Amino acid sequence: MLRQTTTLGLSAILVPHVRTQAAKSLAKVHDIRIVSLRPNHYHGWPTLARRRNGQLLLICTGGREGHVCPFGQVELMRSDDDGVTWSFPRVLLDLAIDDRDAGIIETDKGTLLATTFSSLAYEHYFRKGTINKWDTARQARWRGVHNRISEAERKAQLGTWMLRSIDGGVTWSTPYDSIVNSPHGPIQLTDGRQLYAGKDLWKTGKWIGVCESKDDGKSWQKLAQIPTRPGDNPAEYHELHAIEAANGTIVAQIRNHNAANNRETLQSESTDGGKTWSLPHATGIWGLPSHLMRLKNGRLLTSYGYRRKPFGNQARISDDHGKTWSDPITISGDGTNGDLGYPSSVELTDGTMLTAWYEQLSGNSRAVLRLAKWSLL
Repeated sequence: MLRQTTTLGLSAILVPHVRTQAAKSLAKVHDIRIVSLRPNHYHGWPTLARRRNGQLLLICTGGREGHVCPFGQVELMRSDDDGVTWSFPRVLLDLAIDDRDAGIIETDKGTLLATTFSSLAYEHYFRKGTINKWDTARQARWRGVHNRISEAERKAQLGTWMLRSIDGGVTWSTPYDSIVNSPHGPIQLTDGRQLYAGKDLWKTGKWIGVCESKDDGKSWQKLAQIPTRPGDNPAEYHELHAIEAANGTIVAQIRNHNAANNRETLQSESTDGGKTWSLPHATGIWGLPSHLMRLKNGRLLTSYGYRRKPFGNQARISDDHGKTWSDPITISGDGTNGDLGYPSSVELTDGTMLTAWYEQLSGNSRAVLRLAKWSLL
């Protein structure tokens, strides 16, 4: 799934490499809780968002048997008390193949945009004959799901999808093509546009950049490619996310699997509304993938999974619109393996932070959604 692009070519504006600075802020973690409400299912790759009315939305892929399987669904939960309690998940999308990586935002007009992509990665269990080694009941589940539609129909369901709601999530549109995908979806810009930084999975597999919408998410158009750093293979760039800084700079971060700065977050910037982008450059942040947000005081926060000991999730702060980043702030560090992460964060009215992620806990084959409440000191 992560090897779908080839070489990009694009001229770029040049900016200095990002450097890290000594941390100016420490964090206090108040509590960490499990918030997924279907314990017999595996949950993954969530996005947390806060609406203007204060309601929290937590979207993920649920209904799963494991990290890779044919059962994935897009599920949405809500909280009206700052994350203390959550509604039982509602299934927004359940294609006949695997639905993964769900994102959500509220636009300036109050429209909700939910994103996902569909995958056939689970088919390797059939191709390699692995399924034949399983017990009869599990084989029956997988074959029953897989054979609901034909091979041609399965391939036709591959896509990068968006769903739109104009009534606060009571009803949703049918899924439509968002051109690109990234785990946490698009962002709202101050000029009224929506911007989606991502990768065109299942299409050419060659395009990494940003798309824009000028009609509240109804339609999307390619705006600009993000160039490739010399020596890199753009097929090893994945899972972007962007944010608009207080000074108007748009900052995009990239999951990187190239040999140079392997598994370190790269960053590109645009100072012209997303029309042109700097060469990706190292940030000094080891971790993947990242979620960016702008705090009420104008600082930027990036949160990301930390998939080596101590396994968990970290965050960093930028006081200069993404030019430099603080030392890491540990949100969680009690993980047992690397099947965790994809954190996303929101800021509550009192300045407290909430960060949600997925994690496979010790002794449990089903990953759960965890939620940390924490504050900067």
